[in-house]
Amino acid sequence: MALRRACRITLALVALLSTAACVPQNNAPKAASAAAPAVSMAPGAPVTAAPIAVETAAPQPRTATYNCAGGGRITIENLGTSLHVLSPDGTAEDLPASPANQNSRYGAAHDAIVIDGREALVMKGGKTPVTCKR
Repeated sequence: MALRRACRITLALVALLSTAACVPQNNAPKAASAAAPAVSMAPGAPVTAAPIAVETAAPQPRTATYNCAGGGRITIENLGTSLHVLSPDGTAEDLPASPANQNSRYGAAHDAIVIDGREALVMKGGKTPVTCKR
């Protein structure tokens, strides 16, 4: 009985630790900034390497203006742990990072913004999400 329990616990711990090893422990992107070589694997073909372009996201600027679908424009000031958002109607809103240890998702109550490269997905409570590009 004790041996079965020990085996189950060992299997569970191995699965948990292997899953944790696959998750990055910091918020750094996994993509390399340099070009990686691609090797031809065809039988009889000479081994040649061709560069593969890897796109890395530029850091979010301190202040950026986004053009939104539907003709609106928003201005986002990135304060690091929060965003200061100026809407097209002139209202200002501060959104904290959510969760606090990252720099792409911000939100409070029913409003949220997700920044991905040059795009921002703006979600307001009760309205359809809008994609904005800088």
